[in-house]
Amino acid sequence: MCGLLGLVCPSELDADAARAAVDAALRCQRHRGPDESGTWADRGVVFGFNRLSIVDIAHSHQPLHWGPVDAPNRYTILFNGEVYNYLELRADLKREFNLKFATDGEAEAMVAAYHFYGAEVVKRFRGMFAFLIWDSYKGELFGARDPFGIKPLFYASGPGGMAFASEKKSLLALGRALGMSPRIDKTALQHYVVLQYVPEPETMHDSVRRIESGTSFTVTPDGTMTTHRYFDPVFRPLSVSQYESGRLHSDIAAVMRDSVAKHMRADVTVGSFLSGGIDSTAIAALAKQHNPDLITFTTGFERQGYSEVDVAAESAAAIGVKHVVRTVSAQEVMEYLPLIVWYLDDPVADPALVPLWFIAREARQYVKVVLSGEGADELFGGYTIYREPISLAAFEKVPGALRKAMGNLSTKMPEGKRGKDFLRRGALSLEERYYGNARIFRDDQIRRVLRTFNPAIGHMDVTAPHYRASRDWDPVTRMQHVDLFTWLRGDILVKADKVTMANSLELRVPFLDTEVFKVASRIPLEEKITKETTKYALRAAMRDIVPAHVLNRRKLGFPVPVRHWLREELYEWAAGVIRDSATDPFLDKAAILEMLEEHRRNEIDHSRRLWALLVFMIWYGIFVEGRIRPQIPEPHYPVRL
Repeated sequence: MCGLLGLVCPSELDADAARAAVDAALRCQRHRGPDESGTWADRGVVFGFNRLSIVDIAHSHQPLHWGPVDAPNRYTILFNGEVYNYLELRADLKREFNLKFATDGEAEAMVAAYHFYGAEVVKRFRGMFAFLIWDSYKGELFGARDPFGIKPLFYASGPGGMAFASEKKSLLALGRALGMSPRIDKTALQHYVVLQYVPEPETMHDSVRRIESGTSFTVTPDGTMTTHRYFDPVFRPLSVSQYESGRLHSDIAAVMRDSVAKHMRADVTVGSFLSGGIDSTAIAALAKQHNPDLITFTTGFERQGYSEVDVAAESAAAIGVKHVVRTVSAQEVMEYLPLIVWYLDDPVADPALVPLWFIAREARQYVKVVLSGEGADELFGGYTIYREPISLAAFEKVPGALRKAMGNLSTKMPEGKRGKDFLRRGALSLEERYYGNARIFRDDQIRRVLRTFNPAIGHMDVTAPHYRASRDWDPVTRMQHVDLFTWLRGDILVKADKVTMANSLELRVPFLDTEVFKVASRIPLEEKITKETTKYALRAAMRDIVPAHVLNRRKLGFPVPVRHWLREELYEWAAGVIRDSATDPFLDKAAILEMLEEHRRNEIDHSRRLWALLVFMIWYGIFVEGRIRPQIPEPHYPVRL
């Protein structure tokens, strides 16, 4: 585990200057790897790393050099993440090629496998990763990102070369060396306002992009980059008659046991996040089978109805694990939000990232790795919105003209009138109405606040390719597929990686495993969504694993009382953020202040919209204005883990 930074530059450039620039840029991501740091250079390439040692702590230093007997230092690898099947991979290489290894970690196995199996080797890796491999013989760079996008990888280019990094901040710090002048990407900003996050491959800076999930790439000696999607998450639900439910449930239980066992592989202490829902509880219960001294962690708020602390504590007691709770106050949110936004790189408007940052900070005092339940909803059908096709099924039988008329009728109904949104959504096709778990702004509301609004830009720019790929699937499965490419990798996994790594804590997500996906992708529709519940098959599979009080609880996650805070404790703070912001070229601050007043008077609940705009304003104050300067702590921990 580390933060990586690689610069491929023209050989005529000053090598010492390039290495110094990379060394300076590493400072921005030191939290990703406080155990070890350094740079390495070869002709045309500079690698930098920040290591958080998890496996083979005493060895496996990075960059790691490897080569066959006749060229022992041909390859150099930078690797961020974990490949959980590295022991099996090493065994294959020993058996097939009689290889001997100098380390006990996965990086050496990965680079050796690349040599023998070629670029398709990424399909063999089971884990979360972003890596770069430099081939000194070819003067070529090969890299990839894991199938679901758990680990980030940014890139940027200019006259000074092409650079890749785990943190966008490091690329911005390399801006002068690369010869790039990043500006705000107006399309990305509009997508952010609509979706609450910046979708891949965009970032909020027009000169920096992201390698997409499930994608590998090659940079040739002339600086040309080509990409290849090696993983397409295709759902092929079977019918109930094809997949007898008892066998389905046992298959789910078996693959989850195997995935958690693989994710427990580490030479350091592993803990687990625990909310009040089935996902994290199942992970913790399975992890306890491998670590009897497992510690679980949860967070909550003092306001009633916005905490799962009691349920999580009850679950921890039932599982038999030590449990740690961190309560977060509104005052702490105001104090630490700028620092959290700095760690994010790009704005993410999900309030849940705030309590997640605090519990990650608490957990790092006890463990170096935590397991978590991200991905279960997308794979097993867990979001309540997935039941919408059931409730809107009647609209599919209504003739097109009448359906459109019903949609027009909804626009004439007063705001907040019961049935208004139901009519509006029923009049739309799935492609028009569903773009992930992110509906907070309508077009008329965006026009009110976004000065740069462009009617030609919409959510379908992001979702259309994925809807085309799932054209013949049922509506629920299409929604799952869209979420894998939008909400999951744009919001869920970004906040999971950024706020845990901000605290030098590695987060592992056993649900997001290719073997788990193979089973989940075949679940019949009737075993995912029913009129009564979601994730039916998963709940059935976990019946003998999780405590009974958790099995059928509705999903809460880490709810945040933003709605109340913006009327009370955070009102003055929010007004100050809006007034002080220099985002006038992009946002109508007077309209936003009016929204804040409407919210305070309890006329309209603008909380999620206001939160999205406030996060962007803070981000802008940090990364554009330079007016907001969070104090970035040096990685330091009270105990050696």
